[in-house]
Amino acid sequence: MHPGMHPIDDDLVRRLIAGQFPQWAGLTVARLASGGTVNAMYRLGGDLVVRLPLVQGGVGDVALERTWLPRLAPRLPVPIPEVLAAGRPAEGYPWPWSVYRWLAGEHPEAGALSAPDLLAEDLAAFVAAMRGITLPGAPPAHRGGPLASLDAETRRAIEELRGLPQEGVDCDAALAVWDEALRAPEGDGPPVWLHADLMPGNLLVTGGRLTSVIDFGCLGAGDPACDLFPAWNLLPPGARDVFRAALGVDDATWIRGRGRTLSQALIALPYYRRTNPAMAHNARHVIRAVLEEG
Repeated sequence: MHPGMHPIDDDLVRRLIAGQFPQWAGLTVARLASGGTVNAMYRLGGDLVVRLPLVQGGVGDVALERTWLPRLAPRLPVPIPEVLAAGRPAEGYPWPWSVYRWLAGEHPEAGALSAPDLLAEDLAAFVAAMRGITLPGAPPAHRGGPLASLDAETRRAIEELRGLPQEGVDCDAALAVWDEALRAPEGDGPPVWLHADLMPGNLLVTGGRLTSVIDFGCLGAGDPACDLFPAWNLLPPGARDVFRAALGVDDATWIRGRGRTLSQALIALPYYRRTNPAMAHNARHVIRAVLEEG
């Protein structure tokens, strides 16, 4: 998916575990299928999971999660990853890595939600809890800065998609939505705590209800519109309204959130269309959902 990806396989993970955490050396190791783009995930026995950066760009997430997850966990309404062990570079693997407690559940799938309105309420409760955190020293959230900082990359993606007519993207309509988002007033309140990557692959559900949120590598403080992603990348229109009402989102923040979600999808689709089916599929869904909303 990216240049500079480090090869990772079962044997490497076994050697890393045996060398640094011998108490787990006899546990089974199995690669987990994932739509993630910067980390490899390996199930370790029945109760653990190993997460290793695939690229240099994911290395900073390791320290970020080790620092902040223990502080955030008591303040959130659902479980989040718990770091149980901090791995070091070894065996030819160049970066730090972590062992987490296994969190059970399934990733929700847009168009196949069993309880969309209830899930919308659960997601709103999580986002509201994040926003209500007052811990000092929050780093800037990835993608959490001014919307205009995404403008050049978003416009490049739209032009790239014009050259991919097989994707069927109405690029003029996408550009109109993006321009509307840029015109929306920026929030006048202080930055808020954000997960900043609420993709379906970072959510776990059981019986249709939210049970865990994972992958906090983008966390930090920023524009509250950043955590509105599920409105378009997961929820159907009726549940989208439930989500918005539960959070009390004003028009300007909603328009910025829609633009941010569309921007991410527009950038992801041409980049991942041949390398990451899950990301490309969700990007297509987002583009349709946003443009159908108008």
